[in-house]
Amino acid sequence: MTRYLFAFILGIGLTFNGFSQKSEVKWYTIEEAVELNKTTQKKIFIDVYTDWCGWCKKMEASTFTHPVIAKILNEDYYAVRFNAETKDTIIFSGQTFVNQGGNRQPHQLAVALLQNKLSYPSIVYMNENNQLITAVPGYYGPDGLEPILKFFITDAFKTQSFEDFKNSFKSEIQVQ
Repeated sequence: MTRYLFAFILGIGLTFNGFSQKSEVKWYTIEEAVELNKTTQKKIFIDVYTDWCGWCKKMEASTFTHPVIAKILNEDYYAVRFNAETKDTIIFSGQTFVNQGGNRQPHQLAVALLQNKLSYPSIVYMNENNQLITAVPGYYGPDGLEPILKFFITDAFKTQSFEDFKNSFKSEIQVQ
């Protein structure tokens, strides 16, 4: 009986350890992603966040650390984290972008990427030629983000609506 109890407890421990497994995304700057795209083309995923945004922090802690999400981002995209209020000067597509304001003022690149619709968090999707596909505002958990990532990486957005894609989408995320 003691052996069975030990095996049962060990099994539960390993199961919970598997559920709590976290992975890391390899994050790039926008400049690094553009440079990498010159030799190996991938779509670019840009997490537009702010330091004060609670949902941004939750997405960073729970969504981007999920093994399936991290795997997709690392294998299929150049993943960029971009603080929408950074003071850094950024050169992108031959243009110089700066933050001309004080505290909590948006960077010019954030305004351009989000097409003046500032909402945090937002995810910007760019094609292999560093051109904007779209920006998707709002918090997404792993199960909500996965189909969006696949929708863009498979180029399904070119031939069908997201709703049609989602209806036939098969998730890799295990339901707990």
